[in-house]
Amino acid sequence: MRFYMHAKIHKATVTQADVAYVGSITIDKALLNATGLAAHEKVLVVSNTSGARLETYIIEGEENSGIISMNGAAAHLIKAGEEIIIIGFELADKAPKAKAILVDKDNRVLRDMNE
Repeated sequence: MRFYMHAKIHKATVTQADVAYVGSITIDKALLNATGLAAHEKVLVVSNTSGARLETYIIEGEENSGIISMNGAAAHLIKAGEEIIIIGFELADKAPKAKAILVDKDNRVLRDMNE
């Protein structure tokens, strides 16, 4: 068994960062649906802006809101306005068909990177 990437949201823009919130990353439900990521799933978040990397879990955000919110302690590492990559992994005996999407500055799907 190995951990394989199963989903990726590429070049998302953090819309808010709230240190007072009790942890996690909030992601627009439309982006979750487009990638197969799920609420409460563990993800790796990588900032293309600062180079910061962290693991957290997903909270489902309002569909088509464009929200990507860093919450709790993670908001100290990744701020509003930063460009990030969100990666979900799966433990499996062989590599799954990963689903990766590229989004615009408003966190709307530009294209499916698998096509």
